[in-house]
Amino acid sequence: MTSSHSLQNLHPAAGPVLECRGIERRFGGIVAVTGVDFSISRGEIFGLVGPNGSGKTTVTNAITGFYPPNKGSIHLDGKDITGTSPHRVAKLGVARTFQNLALFNGMSVLENILLGRHIYMKPGVLPTALYWWIAQPEEIRNREIVEEVIEFLQLESIRNELVDGIPIGLKKRVELARALVAEPRLLILDEPMAGMNQEEKGYMARFILDARAERGVSVLLIEHHMDVITGICDRMLALNYGEMIASGVPKEVVKDPRVVEAYIGGAHG
Repeated sequence: MTSSHSLQNLHPAAGPVLECRGIERRFGGIVAVTGVDFSISRGEIFGLVGPNGSGKTTVTNAITGFYPPNKGSIHLDGKDITGTSPHRVAKLGVARTFQNLALFNGMSVLENILLGRHIYMKPGVLPTALYWWIAQPEEIRNREIVEEVIEFLQLESIRNELVDGIPIGLKKRVELARALVAEPRLLILDEPMAGMNQEEKGYMARFILDARAERGVSVLLIEHHMDVITGICDRMLALNYGEMIASGVPKEVVKDPRVVEAYIGGAHG
């Protein structure tokens, strides 16, 4: 069932949800990315691909504020967020998962997912003192959203298990759940299918499509699996050595000679 916040997100204002213009990021004398331009439309699943070291994660870190670009600009819903702190970017409606799992071992699936609501929680003396009046209703709202996402991603059977002992496919799903409970307008998924078998990849692809359809999120998907990119992305951008080499409809981009060379020639040449 689509919630009320999802219905609102399905009919937002016009214009791209994300626009990156001329992004360049240097680390000392090393140019990690340069001249990167792309935009993501509302409700779009946009793929970002490239070999290891091509600059995908650098672009992601620029968008989320971890490593602001040295040149260029980033706009979210038309607002310039270039150089905005990661916490503020999260509050503006950007959530992400990580290439390397960032779950908290020793905590349950439920506890890990609940942490995704941290941007909506207001710790302090007053809420503590007036718990039954302020804090408890806030906690109830947070729990309701968490329970909705647990059901959405079919995690009910493992909700109380420690994340340490569950398979990687489920760990990736828990991390997706933690991102979704933040109610993002833009969801950045950094290789969400790494380490998965074909069946697990199929489940994850379905959940990403459902998140777009039912929750109204736009998605930036960073992936190595080209079958996933061509299967669920509306458009894509390919990077190599920090530069754009092709962009457009996935089935056309993957045939581009520069993309073929970057993935096949570079690996087997």
